[in-house]
Amino acid sequence: MLKSFKDLVVWQESFQLCKRIYQVSREFPADERFGLTAQLRRAAVSITSNIAEGYGRGTARAGAAVAAHQPR
Repeated sequence: MLKSFKDLVVWQESFQLCKRIYQVSREFPADERFGLTAQLRRAAVSITSNIAEGYGRGTARAGAAVAAHQPR
């Protein structure tokens, strides 16, 4: 039984992706700090946040609705 959004495999994998994006983007040039680096990091955090938001609404339908509104 799931007690938290952190128990969802999809959230765990998105969190790992987020951590990896932060690690990789540290190596980007300084002139990209407020451009590409910031955009990638915001997108990565957005993924995990939206999964948690969908879970918090309490239904699979709500979770699917949050996922459906994500840009591809």
